[in-house]
Amino acid sequence: MKAVTGVLLAAFFGVLVWASSHLAPVGDPDAPLHREISPAGTPVAGAHYIHESYRDAHTENMVTVVLADYRAFDTLGETVVVFAAGVGVFLVLARRKA
Repeated sequence: MKAVTGVLLAAFFGVLVWASSHLAPVGDPDAPLHREISPAGTPVAGAHYIHESYRDAHTENMVTVVLADYRAFDTLGETVVVFAAGVGVFLVLARRKA
């Protein structure tokens, strides 16, 4: 069983090394991340957020605009889930044995 686990871990590590060796270099202006038009000829969603974030929210920090304005409802949901998990952990840990 340990041999099979070792082989699977080695294979997974090999896939990670292979995949990371094919990534674009850091700062490459031709990387897909920096394109404004996809290979299909349609606009890339990220380009809209980059160009319109200040005009939409009048906030200089683009990350703040995306989290607080564009994804506010989703961020609120994530916050509620984390809060509920924290309350649940508190209630479990606070129980006393009778």
